[in-house]
Amino acid sequence: MNKQLSVGLAVLALAASLTACGGGTSSTPTTAAPATESAAASASESATATASEAATVDLKTASSSKGDIVVDGKGMSVYYFTKDVKDSGKSNCTGDCLVKWPPVIATSDAPKVEGVTGKVGTITTPDGKKQVTVDGMPVYLWQKDKAPGDITGQGVGNVWYLVAPDGAMMK
Repeated sequence: MNKQLSVGLAVLALAASLTACGGGTSSTPTTAAPATESAAASASESATATASEAATVDLKTASSSKGDIVVDGKGMSVYYFTKDVKDSGKSNCTGDCLVKWPPVIATSDAPKVEGVTGKVGTITTPDGKKQVTVDGMPVYLWQKDKAPGDITGQGVGNVWYLVAPDGAMMK
């Protein structure tokens, strides 16, 4: 009886598939349409998620009491760490430092920028993420900056400095 039920369901699925195709013959398996629809929906969701994630990592410029500065997509100030080495491909901020100074993370190798004229790129973090760089230097956020426009990280420990739109370190 199970075999008859399985055969009956297979015939019903084939009939439904042919009806959906206008009655013509098809060499495509009956599962192709749902898989394609699922793949299209998944691709659409991925594109939406990627676009929304990319918006959070864009770099742009903003005015501050120190002059024009680089900020992330949410308007949070971006900082250099003087202990990093330009073009080394790595960050020297590790452990607790990363808790206080989280890296600016991108979703692509070429983050979208507006108004930033310094060379923007990425390096790979130890956990495989893409940290944004400006002129070969990794950039970070400061945990004590709570709102767009805050620049409380400027000069912390004489090693953390704002990033100018042209890539200069603002001391």
